[in-house]
Amino acid sequence: MLAGVDEVGRGPLAGPVVTAAVILSPDDPMLGKYRDSKRVSEKKRIKQYHHIRKHAVAYAVAQGTTEDIERLNILHATMLAMRRSVEGLPIAPSEVVVDGNRVPNMAYPVSAVIGGDDLIQEIAAASIIAKVVRDRLMRYLDYKYPEYQFAKHKGYGTKVHMDALREYGPCPIHRMAFAPVKKYAKLHAGC
Repeated sequence: MLAGVDEVGRGPLAGPVVTAAVILSPDDPMLGKYRDSKRVSEKKRIKQYHHIRKHAVAYAVAQGTTEDIERLNILHATMLAMRRSVEGLPIAPSEVVVDGNRVPNMAYPVSAVIGGDDLIQEIAAASIIAKVVRDRLMRYLDYKYPEYQFAKHKGYGTKVHMDALREYGPCPIHRMAFAPVKKYAKLHAGC
């Protein structure tokens, strides 16, 4: 019952950080074929997302909200979200492996694996689940805040996003502690 955990969305200027925890079945016909979500096309990623949801022993998704990020900082909000995703599993894992070099405090044996999303199938599967969920959330937030075009850049600091921040200032899902957002918040404070 090995649970792999990964996150998506530590670097953006807006939106939550999303984590997933996945326990794969040893009978999963896709074992050995999962890769880090960044290395998989969107079409293939969505297909694998549905496959994982159908065939995994268990999976759970959690967020470090914008409020968590503001209150704790991005690292600690990510660790909190990782712990939430593991605690959300309907089956207790015997061990947890996390992509990266830090681990959250939790009630299970946990270890970090740098580059784990390329080395451990459970982490790669978690990467896929987290990426698809966060991308869908950012597309929804695009409808709520259309001037920022979140569906295009998912909250990352692209030129389109920076131009929107410059013109409109930050919205409620922007990470106010991040320097570019803070800069444009100050410019719009007098408006």
